[in-house]
Amino acid sequence: MSKTLVIAEISGGRLKKTTLSAINFARAAALPFDILALGKSIGAAVEDLRAYGAGSVLVGDDALFANYVGEAFTPTVADVAKKGGYTVVVVTASSFGKDLSPRVAARLGAGVAPDISRVENQNGALVYKRPMYAGNAIGVMQVTTPVQVVSVRQSEFSPAAPSGGASAVSAVAASPAPNAARVQFVSFEEVKSERPELTEARTVVAGGRSLKSSENFKGVLEPLVDAFGAAMGASRAAVDAGYVPNDLQVGQTGKVVAPQLYVAVGISGAIQHLAGMKNSKVIVAINKDAEAPIFQVADFGLVADLFKAVPELTDAVKRARADG
Repeated sequence: MSKTLVIAEISGGRLKKTTLSAINFARAAALPFDILALGKSIGAAVEDLRAYGAGSVLVGDDALFANYVGEAFTPTVADVAKKGGYTVVVVTASSFGKDLSPRVAARLGAGVAPDISRVENQNGALVYKRPMYAGNAIGVMQVTTPVQVVSVRQSEFSPAAPSGGASAVSAVAASPAPNAARVQFVSFEEVKSERPELTEARTVVAGGRSLKSSENFKGVLEPLVDAFGAAMGASRAAVDAGYVPNDLQVGQTGKVVAPQLYVAVGISGAIQHLAGMKNSKVIVAINKDAEAPIFQVADFGLVADLFKAVPELTDAVKRARADG
C-alpha cells in the first residue's frame, strides 16, 4: 500500500511553518502519511505535529540532529523511508528541503519531483504539476520509480490546519554515516529581526533599485514595512546593488512568497521577480513608470514618485491602524 513520509523542518526546537505545506501536500495526495521529526530537545515541536492527522509521528531526538547537516540527516531519513516501506518522501522546497531531498533520493534510488505546485491522485498514481520557465509554463509529470522524493512550493500549498486528535509517537534511532564524522557544524549566522520571516509573513513590502540606496531602504521603506507589521523583501537588482542583504531577495533565484498582501515599491517587475511573488493574494504596486510590467499583475497600481507616495501611505496606514 502506498504511503507518504513527511519530513518536518525544525529549527531551534521549534516547528517551522514550512512543514505545514508539506503536510497539506500529503493530504492532497490522498495517501496515508506519517511525519518524521529530527532534532534535539524537540518535544514541543513533536506535540505540535501530533495535531495534524498523521498516522504516527516518528521522532529522532539526538545530539546528531541538533543542527542541520546533510551528511547526518540523510542516512536516517533514507533508512526510515526504506524500513517503513514509504513510497513517497516529501519536504517543502525551502533551503532545508532543497538540500536534503536530492541526497535522500540518491540513497533510495528514487526519482525526484521538485518544486511541485499541485498534485492529483489518479487511481493511485500521483500526477504532479510544477512551474517552468519562470512560471510561464506548467509542466505535468509522473515519477515511475518505486519510491518518489517530492519537494513542494510553500507558496502553492497553504499551511495545513490542525485536524484534531493526537497522533501516536514512536522513536527512531539515528543512522550515522561514516562521512558525517568528517563534517563539522561551525555556526549559523542568522539575521535577527523582530519582523516576520519573509516566506511566512502575511504581508510583504518589497523595494527595488529605484530606492537608490540602503539609506532610502531604511528611511523610506522600513517605516512602511513596520506600519504594516510586515516582512521586508527586495528585488534582485536592489540586492545586487548592495542596498540590502541577499536573504531578502524575492524572485526566481531568491525566495518564493505568497502573502495575503504584497506591496512592490519601485520594482519594475522583471519576469524573474514576478516568478517569486505573483501568487500573492493582493498585489499593490507603486512605480513612476506607467508601463512597468509589475502593473500587469498588480491588483492595485499607483503611478507616482515613491519618495512622495510611500511616506504618505505610511502615515495613512498608521492612522488606520490607530483607529482600529
